[in-house]
Amino acid sequence: MGIKTTLTGVLAGAAVGAALGILFAPAKGSITRRRFSKQGFDYTDELEEKFNDLIDSITDQFETMVEEVNRMAQEGKLDPSATSSK
Repeated sequence: MGIKTTLTGVLAGAAVGAALGILFAPAKGSITRRRFSKQGFDYTDELEEKFNDLIDSITDQFETMVEEVNRMAQEGKLDPSATSSK
């Protein structure tokens, strides 16, 4: 499952869960708002973690690509004239 799909699912689940929690809350409004605020921070932390994982993954892929291009250039498989602009 892709990061984008996972992130969309997490956000949709958070929205539905928050709405249902407010609708069916047995506590007073002030207590419910406090709980909702805490859950919002929890979801924010989870979203930040997933975003950092995405950035790490992209960075790893980029570094792998740079290493491969450098290896190909060292072996003479990369034609320098093909990448220069005219």
